[in-house]
Amino acid sequence: MNIGGGKPRTSPTLPLPCKTSGFLLLSNYIYQIRNLKHFYNTKPALEIGELSVPKGSITGLMGPNGSGKSTLLKLMGFIERPTRGEILFKSKPAEPFSDAVRFRVTLLTQIPYLMKRSVLKNIAYGLQLRGDRNNHRSRIYEALNMVGLPPEVFANRQWYELSGGEAQRVALAARMVLRPEVLLLDEPTASVDAASVQLIREASVRARREWGTTLIVASHDWQWLYEVCDEVLYLFRGRLSGSGNESVLFGPWHPRSDGFWEKKLDDGQCIVVSEPPEKDAAAVITPDHIAAGLPGDKSPSRGTRLDGVISRLILEKRTGRIITTILVGNFPLTAKFDQSRIRELKLYPGCEVRLYYDPGSVKWL
Repeated sequence: MNIGGGKPRTSPTLPLPCKTSGFLLLSNYIYQIRNLKHFYNTKPALEIGELSVPKGSITGLMGPNGSGKSTLLKLMGFIERPTRGEILFKSKPAEPFSDAVRFRVTLLTQIPYLMKRSVLKNIAYGLQLRGDRNNHRSRIYEALNMVGLPPEVFANRQWYELSGGEAQRVALAARMVLRPEVLLLDEPTASVDAASVQLIREASVRARREWGTTLIVASHDWQWLYEVCDEVLYLFRGRLSGSGNESVLFGPWHPRSDGFWEKKLDDGQCIVVSEPPEKDAAAVITPDHIAAGLPGDKSPSRGTRLDGVISRLILEKRTGRIITTILVGNFPLTAKFDQSRIRELKLYPGCEVRLYYDPGSVKWL
C-alpha cells in the first residue's frame, strides 16, 4: 500500500502507513485514488486525498460503523461515482459499470442477494452475462468446492433451501467463478456461522494465491485482518486516520495543575494527555509510542505509567512484530513490541505489565 505516491501523505493528525521497501511503478498499482470527496445529499461521507493499492495485495479496512468503509468499497467497486475526485483502475479512469471494470471487479456484501433460482443458475449468471460459454459446469463445480459446498449436494438446490451461511458462500462462489482481478468484501462473515466464516476466509485468500486477485476487506475482525493483510487502514468519520491498531479514547478531558489534561478510567488510573483541541475530543495513542516494563517498575524518566493485564498477542504479518492488547481497567490499549522484548519480559495473555508513554505523543482526531 502506498499512500500519497512518491512522498508519503499524512493526515492532519496521524501518519498513514506506507511501504518502506521501495516505490512501485504506477503500472503496479491496481487502484489510484486522488482528491476523492463523496457526499450523500449534502452530508460528507468520505474524503481521501491520495491512496494507491498494489496489484495482488490484501488490504484491510477497519473503523466504527458509519466511518465510510462500505462507501469506499462501493466507489472502488464502481457501483457509484464519487462526487469529486477520481479513481483510476490500472492507471486509467473508469466509469461505474463500464467494460473496463465489469466482471473484473466484484463486491460481496454482508447480506447475500441471490436470484430466485437454483444454486447452479445463480453462479452461472455472471458467466452468461460475460458471454462465456466454455466449461460452465466444471467451473461452477470448482467454485462450489472452493467455498466448501459439495456440488453434488448443492448445485440443484433452490435459493430458499439455503441457510444464511450457505447463501453467503453461494454468493461468494458466484464471484469466484469469474476469477476477478479485484474482490471487495464488505463484512463477509458478520452474520454467518463459524464453519462458514472459516470457509469464506480460506476461499478469499485462495483467490489471491491462485489467481493473483487483489483483495480489499472491510471487517471488525481485526485479528484476522492482521493475520492475512499486507496493510490495514483505519477509517474514522470518512477519513483515513491510521493503521487500525491505534487506541482511541473519547473525552471529556479535565485539566491538571501541571498543564496536562486527564481522563480517569474505571480502575482509578488516568490517561494523561496534552491539551485537547476541545473538551470532548478523541485522543489517539499510537502503539509505537508505548513501552513495556515489569510490574512495579518505578522509573521516573520513562513517561506516564499505566498498569494493565495482557489480553491478546497477535503476530503482525507485515512487520513480524507482536500486536499486544492490554486491558487498563476496561480500556483496551494496543501496543507493538519486538518479539525479543516479548521474550525478555516473558509476556503472555493474563500476565501483568507496566506501560509507559509520553503524553506529548498523543494525537487528536
